[in-house]
Amino acid sequence: MQKVVVLDYGSGNLRSAQRALERVGAEVDVTADTAAALDADGLVVPGVGAFAACMAGLDAIGAGPAIEARLRAMRPVLGICVGMQVLFTAGVEHGVESKGLGLLPGRVERLAAPILPHMGWNTVDVSAGSKLFAGMAADTRFYFVHSYAARHASGLISRATHGEPFVAAVEDGLVSATQFHPEKSGDAGAQLLENWLATL
Repeated sequence: MQKVVVLDYGSGNLRSAQRALERVGAEVDVTADTAAALDADGLVVPGVGAFAACMAGLDAIGAGPAIEARLRAMRPVLGICVGMQVLFTAGVEHGVESKGLGLLPGRVERLAAPILPHMGWNTVDVSAGSKLFAGMAADTRFYFVHSYAARHASGLISRATHGEPFVAAVEDGLVSATQFHPEKSGDAGAQLLENWLATL
């Protein structure tokens, strides 16, 4: 059984993520302990709310260096929603740019869409070779709640569209991330989390 830490830095659907991961067979610890985060088979970085506030929470527990140490030790990381966004170089909200963790190149910016937030179910245009979406039909829907997104990223990129195309998921070596919430996406989200666990 894979041991997964859901990082508790004051933001995110921690218990929802825990339950979703346990549903697909992981042993889950929700903690702010960076040593535990470093040692686990998998680390999930959740996140809701503002980019800058999430970065402040991560900085407060020294999460940035711990996540970088995980990657140096060849241990995978999964970012969810704002937990995905903070992996990028920077985020821009209300005209203010905040520094991100810089593990993925690019900026997170406000979506050019007539209605924000983008809230509800949407399909994802999955790139060939994706491990996260393996075995899923093209019309599979996932649950999104966000007003900001990255337009570009490194690695294997899967996109969704709300007003404009945006990065819905990234698979870049040991770093995986989803803009949508797999823990709120029912069976589809469970399948994605199970696929991620299979890579650990």
